[in-house]
Parts: sequence; C-alpha cells; structure tokens
Amino acid sequence: MAMRFSRLTPRSAWIGAAAMIALTILGTPVMAGFVRHAHHRYESGRPAYKARYGSWDAVRPSYRVNPLHAILLHTGRVLLIDGSGEGATTLDGGRSQSTVWDPATGAFRKIDAPEGLSGGGHTQLADGTVLIAGGTAGRDMPAGDAKRAGGFMTVRNEDPHQARNVPRGTLFRSPSGVRYRSRTAVRVGAARTVADDTTGRVSVVAAESRVLVEAVRAGAGGVTNASSKYALPGLESQGGNTLYGIAGKLGLDKAAFRGSKAAYVFDPVTEKYTRVASMNEARWHPTLTLLPDGRVLAASGLDADGQTVPGASEVYAPDTGTWSKTLAHAFPTYPSLFAAGGRKVFYSGANAGYGPTPRRGSEVGLWNLKNSDFTPVGPPKDPDALENASAVLLPPAQDHRVMLLGGGGVGESHATTSRTAIVDLDDPHPAFRQGPPLPQNTRYLNSVVMPDDTVFTTGGSTDYRGRGASDIRTAQFYLPAADIFVPAAEPTVGRNHHSEALLLPDGRVAVFGSDPLFSDKANSRPGHFEQRIEVYSPPYLFHGRRPHLKLKGSSDINRGDEITFGLPDAAGIGRVRLMRPGSVTQGTDFDQRSVALDITRRTSGSLTVHVPDDPALVPHGWYMAFATNVDGTPSTAVWLHVRPSA
Repeated sequence: MAMRFSRLTPRSAWIGAAAMIALTILGTPVMAGFVRHAHHRYESGRPAYKARYGSWDAVRPSYRVNPLHAILLHTGRVLLIDGSGEGATTLDGGRSQSTVWDPATGAFRKIDAPEGLSGGGHTQLADGTVLIAGGTAGRDMPAGDAKRAGGFMTVRNEDPHQARNVPRGTLFRSPSGVRYRSRTAVRVGAARTVADDTTGRVSVVAAESRVLVEAVRAGAGGVTNASSKYALPGLESQGGNTLYGIAGKLGLDKAAFRGSKAAYVFDPVTEKYTRVASMNEARWHPTLTLLPDGRVLAASGLDADGQTVPGASEVYAPDTGTWSKTLAHAFPTYPSLFAAGGRKVFYSGANAGYGPTPRRGSEVGLWNLKNSDFTPVGPPKDPDALENASAVLLPPAQDHRVMLLGGGGVGESHATTSRTAIVDLDDPHPAFRQGPPLPQNTRYLNSVVMPDDTVFTTGGSTDYRGRGASDIRTAQFYLPAADIFVPAAEPTVGRNHHSEALLLPDGRVAVFGSDPLFSDKANSRPGHFEQRIEVYSPPYLFHGRRPHLKLKGSSDINRGDEITFGLPDAAGIGRVRLMRPGSVTQGTDFDQRSVALDITRRTSGSLTVHVPDDPALVPHGWYMAFATNVDGTPSTAVWLHVRPSA
C-alpha cells in the first residue's frame, strides 16, 4: 500500500525526517563499522591501493589443517606439520598430521606422518631433506578453570627406607612462598641406592611420581615458567627434606608437555618420512641450527619429564647419522639462534618461553661451541620482554646484523613491547641499539625477509595468546636502508601463538595458524585453532612487468662459483639475492637468510653473479635466487643447490 502524507504534514518534512533517521542509523557504531569496512574493501581492491600496500587473498584448504610448523621445500611445495592446538583435552602420544601444499596449484595432500612431530625443531640439510628432531612424546591437559595457575608437579622421594603417600590437598610451597595444592593423591616409591664398583661410593636415586597442583590463590601470582624446587610443609622427613616437588611451568592453561628423543628426515621428492637415530636427550620445543660444516646443533627443549633440558646440547652429523653431545649452555625453549661464523652461535634473546631463570631475556650473547664460553652482548631495551619476540638476520646476510622485534613478559604476563633493536655482530664490542618502534606493543610477530631487502612483519597480539581479543590485524615493512617502518595492507585474520609466515618462490608470503587461549573479549569461551590461510601479495607485484630469470647451466653449484642467468632486461637489474627457504614455527624461522651475490658481468641478454665462498654465510643446501630490478620488482625464484664440498 502506498504511503499517504497527511495534509497537515508537508512532504519536505517527511523527507527531512527520513534523512534524520538514516543519519541516526548510520551513526551507530555497528553501522559506522560496516560503512568503514565496505569502504576499505572498495579501496583495497583498487590498483593504486595494491601498488602501494599490496593485497591479501584467502586460501581454502580442502580439509582441516592445524599447522604448527611450515617448511618451504625445494620442490616449491610447503610442508605443514599439524598439532592438536592447545585447546585439546589430551594429546597422549602426540599424534599429528602432515600436509603438503602446492601454492602454484592450490592443491593440498595429506601424507603419512609419524606421531609426535608437533613441537619439534627442524632445519634443511645439504641434500634438501628436512631434519625434524624432538617433539611431543606426551601431553597432559587436565580439566580446570583459567583463574588459578596450575600444572603437573614431579614429586621426588630421596628416602631409600620408605615409600611416601602424598594425600589430596597437600600443600607445595615455592621458594618465594607461593602455595599450590594437589588435586589428587599420589604415592611415591622408596628411593634406590646404587653402589659404584670402582669407588665403593653409594648414591641415592630418587623415586618420582607426578601430581596435578593448582595455586591456592586465583590470579597471575601463581604463574611461573622457572624450574623450581617446592617444599611440602608437614611432610618432610625427620632426616631432612627428602620429599620435595619439582615443576617447570605452572600456568593458567595448565598444560604439561613431555619431550621426545625421536628424529626423522623428510624427503621433499618422495614426500616420505624416514626414522633416523634418536637424540641423547628428549626435547620439546628445541631449536635446530645448521652449522657451517653441515652438521646440526640441537639446543634446549623440555625433557621426558616436562622439565627444561639442563643445558645439554648435541650435534647431528648427516654423513654418519649419529648424535654427539656438545658443551652445555642453558636456553629457554625455541631460542632464536644464528650461526655467527667459526664455532660461534649468537643467541638474540627471542624465545618461546619455559626458561631456566626468571630473567632469561637478559642472557643474549655469543656462544662458543669450541669451549662453551658465553660472551654477553649489550642487551636490548625491555630485556624482560623477549618471550615470543621475533628475531631476523637482516638482509643482506653479509652485514651480520640481527634485528629483534617486539616480545612479551615471561609466561602469561600482560606485558608487551613495541621495541625493536639491532646488533652488528661485526662490531668489536657488539651491543643492541634501539630501532624504530613497531606501531604498537606486539608479541607473536612473524618477520619475513623479502627479495627486495625489506622485512615484512605481520600479525601478533598485545597480550598473551590473544587474550582479551587483542590480535593485531596490521602488517608493515621494515626498510633497513631508511631504518623505518611503512604500512602494508591489513590482513583479515588475527594471528598469535602457533602462527607462521613464509616467503614463497613467486615472491608472495603465506601466513598460517594461530592458537588463541580464548575466543571472546571477556575470556569466557575457549579459543579454537585458526584454520584459515592467507597469502599476501606485496606491492612490488603490482608495479608492472617482472624480470624473467632463467638459469644457464646446472642448478648444482659450488661456493665460489660464477653463475650465469639468461635475462632479457639484464641492464635494469639492481640486485641478485640467494635466499634460503624458510622453516618456521611460532614466529621463529630456523633457516631464512638472504645472501647478496655480486654482479660480475652483464650483457644484453644475460647476467653473471659470484657466489661467496664463506661456509658460515652460504651453508650447503637449496636456495632461491631472485633478481630484482631498479624499481624494486623481483623475478620469480630459480632454485639452486649449493653442493657439499669435499
């Protein structure tokens, strides 16, 4: 029925009223947000916007994936190693799924995978296979609220004469006086005595049992990540404190993890796993660092009892397939380590938590594997906010500069920082200097070295595991030459804990994962692992024609070689980079680096470059070669294999 206007109401008044109603609706926060979103979507689709900020695209897997690890293979595909996410009730045996994703075709394919890979460390060996060591041998996730810190306590009895009963409700007191109460009863057997046949000396080996404990008082005061000894008031034996507790992390998520000794090699060609020799130590969240001689250093992790590995590192020799113990230095889990030439390794301070000391973030420095000397480096600003920080070897790798970005306080701390800091390892007295701040306080940031010598950073949150709906939906580029950040297009998916970002051979960046503790701002509903995958196309892909790089000769090369590429527009090339494919978990990329190749000769249709002869700079293995023109637009990658020398 048509609307009728009263003779007493002018038509103009009705029109004015309708306009006011429309303005009122548009003025509501929901409607205003919708309008802003629609306008942003319109703007972000325009060519001028993409040429300045880039563009994001969604990737829809053909089945559910929970990628905790992402590794770019020399086949151009990406190996995704899944875990349950930390919202699962149990993960006994650590079963995980592996998927191979082909970015060129969009195809996803499940592959047979061993149990327990989730939580391991990984790096690519000289032949292009991927070594994966450690992982989850078991995990206990007891029921409970998120108001009181808790976890699993190892109860030890050093009395060889009697077993001990620990009733439900037993108090455990930390060195600082924080009290926890056991939620179940447990019996701990008598210790055993062991006699040394040579000296006749008798030692006592404590008996152990595990029990769930929970803080007496609610709140963050019960949260700890440091391994400590706990007293049991009233239950100590008359002969001394032979009954005590040991715990690593006690947190609001109440998870306890047990490391694995298992190690596997993944073949990118056959896409199959092969079991290799086990490590000497069980490790959950270790870092694997490729050394200049082709061996692999395994450092840190949680052991088979869920305690921090007490500084015992080891080295894998691919030629013999064996592990050997090396000199010790204690690091928190997933320490960000960089081979620094000779027998030295640089620890930037970035880590994934579970450390040996409360102020573990200040222990940055150079570790000498030859004699285990550790030389401190001038610490960055906010040294107590290095957990879940990002660290990256700035391009080109010849500059030996490491950048530290963001980070948070220990464990479930609310503290985060926007700090960035840069250290020059060639300085006689290296020390971090302050860099430009991030746009806001950020932990769980992913940083990706790009072919044009910039660093793309994305994601993160301002609180522990995105708590309080604190995911940061922004991205930006760090420009090392200008020492500034410039904005990039905004992703649509928030990313925090258990997220990864990788450079692809076509110059795009793929972003995976995220494992929030809660799914709402009030922290009242459990979070769910992020299934969506996004791919970012940088601005340089919208600047016109790309250089076309074609290899002349074999893809197998040696350090010190000269390589010639066919290149129709060789005169317009500004730089050539040799980029090691990424291998990332939880924002820690174990492998990425960009090596500058000197241009030694140009012709009208070719370009010749020289590969450095430094094994610390160019470890053996597969690399992507990118040629970037003077306008900053890179070619697609050509794969090269740096062969092991005799």
